Amino acid sequence: MDFDWHSDPITRSTPVTAHYKNTQNVRRFMLEHCGAAFKFDRPFMAWIRDETPKTLGDVVDEWQRRNEKARP
Repeated sequence: MDFDWHSDPITRSTPVTAHYKNTQNVRRFMLEHCGAAFKFDRPFMAWIRDETPKTLGDVVDEWQRRNEKARP
């Protein structure tokens, strides 16, 4: 059985699977790790789903890298 993106616990080591979904569970995780400025945009969502193996920790790190200039 694949990971349930709606309810399974998410950690930085959670792998992004072919069945990845931008659920409220994922949004809560991302907000916790990236702060209140976090939001999904199309290029970022495309990067998440580009079939390159990654974890949710990689997703957090990439969002922070892309948005470092926006931070005070």
